[in-house]
Amino acid sequence: MKSIETTIAKDLLEIEAVFLSPSEPFTWASGIKSPIYCDNRITMSYPKVRKEIAQGLADKIKEAYPDVEVIAGTATAGIPYAAWVAEILDLPMVYIRSKAKDHGKGNQIEGRIFEGQKMVVIEDLISTGGSVLEAAEAAKREGANVLGVAAIFTYELPKGKANFANAEMPLLTLTNYSVLIEAALEEKYIDETELNLLKEWKQDPENWKKN
Repeated sequence: MKSIETTIAKDLLEIEAVFLSPSEPFTWASGIKSPIYCDNRITMSYPKVRKEIAQGLADKIKEAYPDVEVIAGTATAGIPYAAWVAEILDLPMVYIRSKAKDHGKGNQIEGRIFEGQKMVVIEDLISTGGSVLEAAEAAKREGANVLGVAAIFTYELPKGKANFANAEMPLLTLTNYSVLIEAALEEKYIDETELNLLKEWKQDPENWKKN
């Protein structure tokens, strides 16, 4: 039986939520040259895939954090997954803005949380982790007890791992870069040479293709 990691990785490849292009890399907003581009928002348009993702996240969250009391989504990408997971777990749901509103009460969290409420924050994708860690800090400032972050996919970048370690924030993901590139080879999206290029990138993304 396929693991959830492999199942979700193959789903993302099949619906083209993930593109692999080792020979003609993409350029991220940060300027990093990347052989992979991931847009998990495409999963919203595929009921079977989104159900697998929602159930997978719900199962992992319930196992890791059985006393979770509220599910939060990051704006905007994490919101639909947080809604579906909260529905499965029968829990309250909120979402966290990238910055506080400049009008009204100036809230950064939409929805209702209570002081000390145990929260898991859902994000769609982890690269360096900066934005979701900022969201988690915002939730803490508004009184939440943030147990951890859950995401569909992580690039497993060294900087991302370091940022989560420095923030002392646990991260659980449904699938990851290592599983995805092996699944891509198995399904013949890439060949062995391209697999090696993809492995090289993960080790040092900022300097990849500079030489």
